[in-house]
Amino acid sequence: MRTFSLRSLTLACLASGLLLTTGCNRKTDDAAPDDITTAEDRSEDNIETAVSSDAKLAGPADPNVQGSAFATTELEFHARFGACATRTYDYNARTLTIDFGPTDCLCPDGRYRRGQILVRFTTDVLTRRAGAVVTRTNYFVNNNQHTATRTFTDLGQGSFSVDVTNASIIRANNGGTHSWTASWTFTQTAGYGTPQYSDDVFSVTGSSAGTNRNNVSYTTTIQSPLIKRGDCFKYFVQGTVSISNTNGKTLLLNYDPSGTHDCDRIASVTVNGRTRTITLR
Repeated sequence: MRTFSLRSLTLACLASGLLLTTGCNRKTDDAAPDDITTAEDRSEDNIETAVSSDAKLAGPADPNVQGSAFATTELEFHARFGACATRTYDYNARTLTIDFGPTDCLCPDGRYRRGQILVRFTTDVLTRRAGAVVTRTNYFVNNNQHTATRTFTDLGQGSFSVDVTNASIIRANNGGTHSWTASWTFTQTAGYGTPQYSDDVFSVTGSSAGTNRNNVSYTTTIQSPLIKRGDCFKYFVQGTVSISNTNGKTLLLNYDPSGTHDCDRIASVTVNGRTRTITLR
């Protein structure tokens, strides 16, 4: 189904955090430890943004019709959220509740979740389903508590934005708290209106700012738009992202160091004038 192209886009956001961790661990003098910590913390936010996008797609086919069937089958729902997850829809409140239960639920991505994800639909646009506010209640991932408000806004012609506010990850065993805000825009530049999504192309811009679990402030900014193609599920094929904090160096990630826009695992990291080619996980 075409609507699932949104999931591939948000999953691709994971690379921005995971890439830093993979590259910077190779040589300790290339990046301060707090740069690596910030990258790891950012990747956790991106993972949950992807989960939030999937949660929107698990709602009713028409939020305005009482008793409307869910847009995805039970098999599809459990394949994404796990066999122990359940879902209910409150027509009057226009709110979908995904409940992982009070005890840990092993999810298909290998993480344990408990608590609830709440999706309140805010738009009557049924084809793109981009209008929703996604929050969490007593929600834990691998015993780390997550809080955030993620607002998805339909921008028309296949484009949408995601704004993250009131966000935090409170790590178990006094492991520190990561808090942040973020704003991303996915602008569709090709493929809108066609039945398949393999020809979709999105240009992604945005930034984030916060304090990592070690209480170090940071900022991340997309320096040149990240390009996501529908035929390249995991990776961006072009674009650069910078990440910096008050105690470390600034890193520049380049998803297309060869300039060929290939769908591959090759990227580069530039730190303090030094550039190294790395391979994505």
